[in-house]
Amino acid sequence: MANDKTLNVEVWRGAEDGRFESFEVPARDSQTVLDVVSHIQRHLDETLTYRFACRVGMCGSCAMTVNGRPRWTCRTHVSRVARNGRLTIAPLRNLPVIKDLACDMTPFFDKWQQARAVFDPSTTRDDPVAAITPDSPKRREASAAIECINCAVCYAACDSVTWNPDYLGPAALNRAWTLVNDQRDADQRARRAAIMSDAGCGNCHSHQSCTELCPNELNPTRSIAGLKRLAMKNLFGGEPS
Repeated sequence: MANDKTLNVEVWRGAEDGRFESFEVPARDSQTVLDVVSHIQRHLDETLTYRFACRVGMCGSCAMTVNGRPRWTCRTHVSRVARNGRLTIAPLRNLPVIKDLACDMTPFFDKWQQARAVFDPSTTRDDPVAAITPDSPKRREASAAIECINCAVCYAACDSVTWNPDYLGPAALNRAWTLVNDQRDADQRARRAAIMSDAGCGNCHSHQSCTELCPNELNPTRSIAGLKRLAMKNLFGGEPS
């Protein structure tokens, strides 16, 4: 039973067909959810599987579902999310579970490729470096969405991905939007075809869970809205140059 000095923590164990297992963990000041998971692995059950790296909110590899919401566990303090001294920690939604709290990120990264969300240079190293005006409208659009670190929190938060597993998802489309606005990129025709496909931006229902939960405070919903406008221009106004 949890009290002021302990936390009752339910942790997912196993793969897709696993179950929750209960642990009692000491409650400490300034304790993060990652601290709780690490305590369980180090002191209570060394077989617990999870991912982390930097511990300071830079890499995003520690993302898990905490009390029903995807979060970076290294920057989520227990005092903010515990309910009556209780935590429920599960793997990210919308991704295959490898074991316990570790997911297979392959589908997430595959969709970046499908969205053509990879820079394709239009020049070679022998050409002059293009001058990019930082205050141009396109550059401002690209810069506003550029700080994604591939943590998959938005992907796990997206109901549209849950309903349609083929949907490219907010992270891949957000990255595609930055490249649509990059005048140096040479893959615009293929990228437009990807974002207008059956798996593309038309699947977004603008629930804004991705924007609400993005740890880097990006706005994928806004980026996807930009792609929708571009798709409409293609459909009714012809393909842009």
